Amino acid sequence: MNPPTRLVEVRQRVLKQNDIVARALRERFRAAGVYAISLVSSPGAGKTALLERTLSLFRAEFQVAALVGDLATDNDAQRLARSQVPVRQIITGTVCHLEAGMVESGLEGWDLANLDFLFIENVGNLVCPASYDLGEALRVVLFSVTEGEDKPLKYPTIFNTADLALITKIDLAGAVEFDAPAAHRSIAAVRPGMMVFEVSAKSGAGMDEWLQFLKTRRREFQQFAPAT
Repeated sequence: MNPPTRLVEVRQRVLKQNDIVARALRERFRAAGVYAISLVSSPGAGKTALLERTLSLFRAEFQVAALVGDLATDNDAQRLARSQVPVRQIITGTVCHLEAGMVESGLEGWDLANLDFLFIENVGNLVCPASYDLGEALRVVLFSVTEGEDKPLKYPTIFNTADLALITKIDLAGAVEFDAPAAHRSIAAVRPGMMVFEVSAKSGAGMDEWLQFLKTRRREFQQFAPAT
């Protein structure tokens, strides 16, 4: 017997099945014309705060909804519900990431054709989510000024699998003596050319640029979506 080999084989099968479901989800999103965005970060980086503000600002102009993953409790979903858009919580139990099948189940009963944006907030973790495609059109990795400028160097895989980086809680940069140029160098060392926004859900700094970026990406996405 060779347990390590067996473990690798099982993991490969799990990832293969996840990819099959993710491809089907991506096609569903494309066919419905809904732009799906996943958010990944370590715990406490400010995903929920950023998402709450994004949903609140978008809802007057777009049809938006969110799926929220967490190990336990529906606290984040209750918080996001204040934005007055459809929100569902996905409880993962002992699983430290969302999987495509969980997203598929979470969408049950929703008419995707009525949505413009779908946000998927992953479990707070910078390791496991890197391996699991959720069918999203855009993966955004967040890290806050309180986590240190070398976060990308410590977790390169998640930055390599993301399309955009957000440096959050920028309103606290002065208080924690955050070295923004060093943080940007860390990102560039891992993912050269990666687009980076500095934002604060509390003060609103950088939010206009973030929202405009999403609008532009959705317009580009629509050019390849089937006519309805």
